[in-house]
Amino acid sequence: MFSQVWKPLIYLHPLVSQVRMATIWGSLLQDEQQLESLAQQAVDRALAEGVLLRTKQQPSSSDVVNYAPFTLFPSLVPSALLEQAYAVQMDFNLLVDAVSQNCAFLEQTLSSTIKRDNFTARLFDIYKQVLKEGIAQTVFLGLNRSDYMFQRNADGSPALKQIEINTISASFGGLASRTPDVHRHVLNVLSKTKEAVKILSNNPSKGMALGIAKAWELYGSANALVLLIAQEKERNIFDQRAIENELLARNIHVIRRRFEDVSEKGSLDQDRRLFMDGQEIAVVYFRDGYMPSQYSLQNWEARLLVERSCAVKCPDIATQLAGTKKVQQELSREGMLELLLPGQPEAVARLRATFAGLYSLDMGEEGDQAIAEALTAPNRFVLKPQREGGGNNLYGEEMVQALERLKDSEERASYILMEKIEPEPFGNCLLRPGSPVRVVQCISELGIFGVYVRQGKTLVMNKYVGHLLRTKAIEDADGGVAAGVAVLDNPYPV
Repeated sequence: MFSQVWKPLIYLHPLVSQVRMATIWGSLLQDEQQLESLAQQAVDRALAEGVLLRTKQQPSSSDVVNYAPFTLFPSLVPSALLEQAYAVQMDFNLLVDAVSQNCAFLEQTLSSTIKRDNFTARLFDIYKQVLKEGIAQTVFLGLNRSDYMFQRNADGSPALKQIEINTISASFGGLASRTPDVHRHVLNVLSKTKEAVKILSNNPSKGMALGIAKAWELYGSANALVLLIAQEKERNIFDQRAIENELLARNIHVIRRRFEDVSEKGSLDQDRRLFMDGQEIAVVYFRDGYMPSQYSLQNWEARLLVERSCAVKCPDIATQLAGTKKVQQELSREGMLELLLPGQPEAVARLRATFAGLYSLDMGEEGDQAIAEALTAPNRFVLKPQREGGGNNLYGEEMVQALERLKDSEERASYILMEKIEPEPFGNCLLRPGSPVRVVQCISELGIFGVYVRQGKTLVMNKYVGHLLRTKAIEDADGGVAAGVAVLDNPYPV
């Protein structure tokens, strides 16, 4: 399958490809009038293609919408790194699934974190409660996205390094399927038809829906529904609708409810089947529940009710815990991958090649040493809490202040330290509603969507289903599209 997706590309020496990466749209970026005109056409095409968000002013209504921010040109990505990211995705699926089934590993890894991080502790309490009662669910579904940046090596060549893996509410699979036509349009307007053809087709939402459909089918109740747990104020609704529409095309019906609705109208029968408004639920797909601010006491009760049920959860609580930064850091320890994926040395090698330096801040000598190094060379590190959703990481002076405050406190165990990845910047225009068209220096982050389904101990699906490229100005250290920092993009393979 891989060879069908990838046409062989001419190999360029890293330094040559970098020059080309920097200059392929170079002359176009210099003509301000042309950029203005192109931007208008690109925005109109984005609106026509459905690259949409609800507005900040009316996040609960689709009466007024605007285009989701995106780049004017596709950004250049080394095809070898794109292939590498795709090739390792099935290994990451296996790894996340293995971690989620390894109770001893999760308990040991998170033992220090749950003492100091209340949110992870609450998730872990539910996990323990469900284990004690006995896991009712027999079908397991993972929809994840592994995110990378391109590290600039000393010799100038780029290397693929993982930032994180998202195991809950991995978003933008829907909008990412609408943006290739926008960039093709821009290049066609410029009579760059050969270049337009090179933009890869991409439909992650279709693949994600395939995973949900498979889980629904294995659940085995023809009238059961898919329950999508949504936030009331959801600007990114069109991204979610893409998956709902794919499911409806397969005659699988989706209902959208909030945690509060589940708390009020959800129930379990004696077989722990989940019902919502009297209708049986086969699959629960979370697009909420990944940040502390999304939980009230009532919401925690709803989450527990869902976890206790035999419905397929995406993700179940163990898989959400498998996506924490602390787990990511422990997986980079020597011998840990071999322990979790025994007899799979090739997979282990592919995974390890993508790891950046990750350091524990648990109390003790190892944590002390990591803090000392970060305080000596703060530009080389990032401080990460156990949070999803973008905009939580600390850099530079902010990181130094936090480490000075944390270094003698057990609270430091709720963070990890990561080597800062330094990609090669390039010029592009970031198009945002209400913002002027201007060329800025940017860096990109590549995400690969993965899907797996397991029934009991048997893996029945394991695949990669598409990609997401997000680009941001170099001065914006942290945050994704939903956080208002990065914009949607497409890889232009070189």
